Amino acid sequence: MSSPRTQLECARVKPSSDINRPDVQSRSLESSLLQLVHDHQTDAIRLREHTEKSKKEAIKSAARVSDLLVEAVNGGVEECYVNEKRIEAEIGALKTTVMRFAKQTDQWLASTHAINTAVKEIGDFENWMKTMELDCKSITTAISNIHRS
Repeated sequence: MSSPRTQLECARVKPSSDINRPDVQSRSLESSLLQLVHDHQTDAIRLREHTEKSKKEAIKSAARVSDLLVEAVNGGVEECYVNEKRIEAEIGALKTTVMRFAKQTDQWLASTHAINTAVKEIGDFENWMKTMELDCKSITTAISNIHRS
């Protein structure tokens, strides 16, 4: 790319001796060309600055969108993690409760077995007492019969 000075030199038109132009017109043409080049350079600089500013804004916007997406995803992940820990704590508490109930159930089973055994022994004792009563009556009858005879 050529420098503005080279472009300016190429754009300059030198008046020739053949053409009868006044010196004022040639300076006016040269100043007009210089003004065009200067305007073009100024517009190019403004356009470059605008483009750079837009690029920086686009990068900032993209970074902001990226941050928001990461926050949205991490928020869901964090919520799942908190729920998982809460569920694990509940599982531990339930496990302890189940173990306590199992121990209590075993104690109740032992108690009911002891009660059943006691009731059975009472029933056996009652049968023994009835048997003894019948035996005593038989013996009493036999002794009464012997004593009468």
